[in-house]
Amino acid sequence: MTSSGIAPSADRAYFAAFLDLRGKPGLVVGGGPVAALKAEAMLRSGVRLTVVAPELCARLSELTLVGALRHEAKRFQPGDLVGAEIVIAATDDPAVNESVSNAAKALRIPVNVADNAQLSTFIMPSVLDRPPLQIAISTAGASPVLARKLRSMIEALVPFAFGRLAALAARFRAASKRRYADSEARRRFWEDAIDGAVGEMVLSGREAQAAETLQRMLAPGASAQAPQGMVYLVGGGPGNPDLLTLRALQVMQRADVVLYDHLVAPQIVDLARRDAERVYVGKESDRHALRQEEINALMVRLAKEGKRVLRLKGGDPYIFGRGGEEIESLAAQGVPFEVVPGITAASGMAAYAGIPLTHRDYAHSCVFVTGHLKDGSLSLNWDVLARPRQTVVIYMGVRGLPQLCEQLVAHGLPASTPAALIERATLPRQRVVAGTLATLPALAARESLRPPALAIVGEVVKLRDKLGWYRPGALDQEAPADHSNVART
Repeated sequence: MTSSGIAPSADRAYFAAFLDLRGKPGLVVGGGPVAALKAEAMLRSGVRLTVVAPELCARLSELTLVGALRHEAKRFQPGDLVGAEIVIAATDDPAVNESVSNAAKALRIPVNVADNAQLSTFIMPSVLDRPPLQIAISTAGASPVLARKLRSMIEALVPFAFGRLAALAARFRAASKRRYADSEARRRFWEDAIDGAVGEMVLSGREAQAAETLQRMLAPGASAQAPQGMVYLVGGGPGNPDLLTLRALQVMQRADVVLYDHLVAPQIVDLARRDAERVYVGKESDRHALRQEEINALMVRLAKEGKRVLRLKGGDPYIFGRGGEEIESLAAQGVPFEVVPGITAASGMAAYAGIPLTHRDYAHSCVFVTGHLKDGSLSLNWDVLARPRQTVVIYMGVRGLPQLCEQLVAHGLPASTPAALIERATLPRQRVVAGTLATLPALAARESLRPPALAIVGEVVKLRDKLGWYRPGALDQEAPADHSNVART
């Protein structure tokens, strides 16, 4: 127990601090890959670095050539520490590392010995870097691998734009002190700004607008602003929650209201903020919970009420998702919006079915079309679609599959052209039925494939057996009997 009454903890013996080493002399002893990693970390902090080692690895040689550091080609001597303010030992010789540690401790210079906390007076944490924002994670040297694992988990949750937001806050820090002398009032101001419109603007790439807004908010006599609504048009991807983009997940955690379609998997909707209101707006083929005009009006109304609206769509909102129409309505009403692209169903299907969309030996172009029936017929540019060495992906093509195959053959493609239908692409119940233009409609009918499904036509379908890697059926007890042309993949 110390005189302060605070007992030091054996499990938390390190004092966490960030040191300003810009322009200060530092030393790295060692010339291998580990020394290179340590050297780069010090260089990023602005250290004026010298490396002592008889020989250098390729990376350290590059840094020397470009003048990022100075190299002394020799073995370490205690006199090398004179003038240094920080030292790292990273050689493969334990005796040399111990010598560096002892010499540095004698001179009261902070020293780190790679992978040896006992010889170190400081340890290097795993750092999440969003300049000027930094998040350091340490296990007190117990498990660097665990520290890196935690960093990777946090990486997914902290947008890169947070660094720009921190830099913007720094620009207006003095102005906020002048405007709010009371520290509690100043704290509330920054909480409202970061959680509100200013933070949203920076995260969506509108930094100039965010700066202008901050300037108005900090002007003498400025009154509190009403909450500003925002609409995020987000692509939920092809169905597998693991394929969501980081930005999509970040936005979903901030939404007040979620408007979602039939094609968005329930597991993805569940990733939205727990207390967010959820509104199903349908868009199932021929059965709409709301008409498109009603969805547009609902987004505008909610945003003008000051709410953050998540418009969640399957795949990518700009590929057969009517995203353009919805954004047009928002722009016409002056509602701020951001579009977060998603992995479109075609890309997800291609990756998980083992069918590349392009391949220099089979297809030099790729075309996406919608096979949605209108008045019981398909109206497509068949001459453009029926070209050799081309891949055609048909969205919403289950019902029109017989017409599709018939017309492609009628317009010049051989009936033997490989074709496939992929149901529930990227999901555990994914099924792939492969055949030709002549046989696919009957195969799909026999296997009772249902939407959501995509059809793909082209020589690239031949590669499915060779490139297919996704095998969820191996763990599925309800998988259908195996057939030569149907697979749960």
